[in-house]
Amino acid sequence: MRPDTDPQIRHLHLFRDMAQAHFADLMTASYVQAFPPGLEMIRQGDPADFLHIVLEGSVELVGQWAGRECTMAVVRPVSTFILAACIRDAPYLMTARTLERTRIVLVPASDLRAMFRRDAEFAVAVINELAACYRSVVRNAKSMKLRNSRERVASYLLRQSMLAGGVPTYTLAVEKRLLASYLGMTPENLSRTLKSLEADGVKIDGARVIITDRTRLTALVQPDKLIDGPDPVADSTGSGLPLTYG
Repeated sequence: MRPDTDPQIRHLHLFRDMAQAHFADLMTASYVQAFPPGLEMIRQGDPADFLHIVLEGSVELVGQWAGRECTMAVVRPVSTFILAACIRDAPYLMTARTLERTRIVLVPASDLRAMFRRDAEFAVAVINELAACYRSVVRNAKSMKLRNSRERVASYLLRQSMLAGGVPTYTLAVEKRLLASYLGMTPENLSRTLKSLEADGVKIDGARVIITDRTRLTALVQPDKLIDGPDPVADSTGSGLPLTYG
């Protein structure tokens, strides 16, 4: 498959307004590659050679330091990573590894930077995408710094319900170990916190989340639009965990 023939790529916020000829030029040097599960695709600190577009599967973005690591995001189709490093011609700040068999489009970063200067609509889209990512990171940082662990978990569970249309029950889209890492907790602390939240209106049955008292859960979370959104553009950038499903 040639990347320029896939309508999913063309319709991404990043590419949909650029000139067709410029899009075709950008995709000419790009190629599709399949990766097995558990493969480290890029390592933090390496040069940013390619923009990655996830077509199938999922990729975990991980921060690492002094033998420790944390989940920064899980990217699912169809979305890109890591745009900022490619535009800046800077090292990757995160390691990326596949969680399952994954198909990726690799767009050379040098071509991306050249197109940024050639196509005004593409440049605007890049700026908007980076601004959305920045806002998503700020929201997440505020939640991490201003909420305790119980409030962070409760906020995540309530927000996923709202993003799924206010459903009272849904299935977590990621493993609990990834959720714990994303929320800055150990798996053991997450398990204890989930158990304690039963008194606040939410019950966990395996990967199933059941909201038993939305009023009590909302009172604990105290949703704030400047932390929790909604922010549709930021939510579509792959800067957080993926949405749940009913």
